[in-house]
Amino acid sequence: MIAYLEHFVHGNDTESRTDDDVTSLCKALDLQGSINCGPVDVACKDFGGVKSVEPLAFVRPSSTDDVARLVRAAGGSSNLTVAARGNGHSINGQAMADGGIVMDMRSMEEKIQVLRINGLAYADVSGGVLWEDVLKRCVSGFGLAPRSWTDYLSLTVGGTLSNAGVSGQAFRYGPQTTNVTELEVVTGKGDTVICSESDNSELFFGVLGGLGQFGIITRARVLLQPAPDMVRWIRLVYTEFEDFTRDAELLVTRPEGKSFDYVEGFVFVNSDDLINGWPTVPLDPDHGFDPSHIPPNSGPVLYCLEVALHCWNYDLPSNIDTAVNRLLGPLRFVERLKFQVDLSYTEFLLRVKRAEQHAEANGIWNAPHPWLNMFVSKSGIADFDRLVFRSIVKDGVGGPMLIYPMLRSKWDSRTSVVLPEGGEIFYLVALLRFSPPYPKGPPVENLLAQNHEIIQRCLNRGIDFKLYLPHYKTQEDWKRHFGNQWTRFVERKANFDPMAILAPGQRIFTRISQP
Repeated sequence: MIAYLEHFVHGNDTESRTDDDVTSLCKALDLQGSINCGPVDVACKDFGGVKSVEPLAFVRPSSTDDVARLVRAAGGSSNLTVAARGNGHSINGQAMADGGIVMDMRSMEEKIQVLRINGLAYADVSGGVLWEDVLKRCVSGFGLAPRSWTDYLSLTVGGTLSNAGVSGQAFRYGPQTTNVTELEVVTGKGDTVICSESDNSELFFGVLGGLGQFGIITRARVLLQPAPDMVRWIRLVYTEFEDFTRDAELLVTRPEGKSFDYVEGFVFVNSDDLINGWPTVPLDPDHGFDPSHIPPNSGPVLYCLEVALHCWNYDLPSNIDTAVNRLLGPLRFVERLKFQVDLSYTEFLLRVKRAEQHAEANGIWNAPHPWLNMFVSKSGIADFDRLVFRSIVKDGVGGPMLIYPMLRSKWDSRTSVVLPEGGEIFYLVALLRFSPPYPKGPPVENLLAQNHEIIQRCLNRGIDFKLYLPHYKTQEDWKRHFGNQWTRFVERKANFDPMAILAPGQRIFTRISQP
């Protein structure tokens, strides 16, 4: 069967392959799903749009057994690799397999089962399910919801758990990787393993944040909590970075019940630019931004602290107002530049979905997205503001420039996620470009060069940072990224994917050929 597979995908007769050939290959592998051989557009590109490679086959598995069979077959070949593709939102080709096999995890049977174990609620979810579907099922059917989210929910469960999964709830509950208690994983050996903190723990923690290097997540057990009915969503404007970070750090270090339930922030341009400036701040189109409240000596960029408070239908509006005013009391925002709306919990969590629809209508959703995502330590964040926000990107990036603090103690150091080295507080920084494609927008090469300049300036300045959703071209760069965790990462690779079959698009390890 292995010889047949290699002949099929490596032969020179691609043009002559027929549907019967594909059917024969499925039978040879005993797959219930389907295989498309040759280039398939969806498998050749991703959301980033800056890289495109052709796999030899695009597989739509229907079950965990299909995934395991395919990985075992690849392991028995001379040099096949396998990449698991969720909803294709990687940005540097991380879910691609040049000359290998790409698996569409969205094609697997969609399962979302709510369980109660020892008084706690969980959702058992297939790895290829979108978080937005988890939200809708758990809230509408059970009044429950996961504790930690990403801003954009059209991402797969397995995809975000392979990275970290962060949003404005991470300061309280940690990333999504901290809120999963059990996984079903297909390793690079083709073994299907159930793992948790107590069983097969090295695989469990390795896969969480492991960039797909050790196994493919086919099921996850996610911790749930009661879902609120409503959210009061508030944006506060700052002119001084020091005041902005002081208040953000104050909120994320307060105990539960004495702070907001969501804390994020972003930088915007001090101008009337429709894409990068004042108009991006109000939450309601009927609420205008009055720049007369900005001091005339303010700099080229301003800062917005974004917070939200969970509310229930039985809460009196006056009590919500009182609670919000108490929380806002110590903060140093510009008093006349506060914006707020009340909306349902589901609407709040799906807020980026509306932005997606708007971007699709404007033709920029499918344009290249050379994004840059970083974790920056508290010790370096003021320098970062001066070097980057107020200098390199002071005119904006054509999309959100996120910045908000998180707490190291909410992250589990046993996972494969790498954080900045020092201090309890560190910041997520994300430059989320939504520029029109060239020639209406700048060439992608210029934006990638700007990313490189930002990283190089941070290195030269000695800023303590790590890339989030990392991508490097050499193993030496990866070694520097992982630092003292590199040895553990290599050992996990040797244990769970010794032939380096999985996630070739990350370019961390080289496939070991069979003799």
